Amino acid sequence: MFQRQYLPVLMLIMSCIADTKTVNYQSPLSAFGGKSDCSSCNEDELGVTRWTMPLLKSGEKRYYLGIFFKANWFKAQQYCRFHGMHLASISSQEENDRLEKYVRESGYGKEHFWTSGTDLAEEGSFFWLANGRPLTFVNWNAGEPNNFRYENGEEENCLELWNRDDKGLKWNDSPCSFETYFICEVRTD
Repeated sequence: MFQRQYLPVLMLIMSCIADTKTVNYQSPLSAFGGKSDCSSCNEDELGVTRWTMPLLKSGEKRYYLGIFFKANWFKAQQYCRFHGMHLASISSQEENDRLEKYVRESGYGKEHFWTSGTDLAEEGSFFWLANGRPLTFVNWNAGEPNNFRYENGEEENCLELWNRDDKGLKWNDSPCSFETYFICEVRTD
């Protein structure tokens, strides 16, 4: 159930993701420089379907690593949605540990990965866009979230997983425009 106070911002975020002026829904990679003439796509231009992405089955969820290209947080969310999923939300240390192990075993242990976490609605109040719920479990890196402000005025409002200094897959707030890999999820219940 979505939290009421996040509804206006969720609507704004979803309208940004659904902006058909910048993204062709039948061809999500058009926004990444891929071809845009896909008339009846069951897969994207890379031949990627939900069934060919690297998969981790865990409890009531299946996770798919978006490792075929890097995208900003909005485009990563849109790509997951194109494939019938959402960016991942993490609700326990066990879930975080399983994802960390899977990412490491897939050979991407030093990379960054987007999740659905954001504080775009209210600075410092992170919630999962995938379900509208506030974070109940956290695994922030030391000193995070810090909402670092860059010279261009951009702030850190989106949650990524990152193995900084080989301390395991910890959470970091990062600018939503940062292009990195991502983790999609789908519930199986």
